[in-house]
Amino acid sequence: MNPVLKMWQRAAAYPLGKTVFSRVVCHRAPYFASIQPVLEELDTGWAVAKIKDRRAVHNHIGSVHAIAMCNLAEFCAGVVSEASMPDGMRWIPAGMTVRYLGPAKGVLRGYAKMRDIVVGEKGVVPVIVEVKNEVGTVVFDAEIAMHVSPKK
Repeated sequence: MNPVLKMWQRAAAYPLGKTVFSRVVCHRAPYFASIQPVLEELDTGWAVAKIKDRRAVHNHIGSVHAIAMCNLAEFCAGVVSEASMPDGMRWIPAGMTVRYLGPAKGVLRGYAKMRDIVVGEKGVVPVIVEVKNEVGTVVFDAEIAMHVSPKK
């Protein structure tokens, strides 16, 4: 089993484990801390994380800023990529295409899906992320191209 996924499963079993795990990710990649994400689900090829609607992530019209949603999308995509990597493989974001589909208010959740990675093959693997509001309306979506290659 992937070591990150194993760590997640261990941490998620404790009352504050998901929050602690999320903070460890933010410590490793500090910019994510600006949105204070909390990972809620993680499995091979699947991740869900949430952010709260708070003033620190607002734009000038009082909704969640577009870049905060980009940050949530990249957080979800990065965690699912790390948890889905087979032994001997690594990843790095290669590009991101986003669409802003509506005003983002309230608690937002990012849902990331990643297709299977072929061990030993170099290539680009898309991670699709949808950000939904509390009633389940998609307010933002992204496709993040992950460059995957064997570790040297």
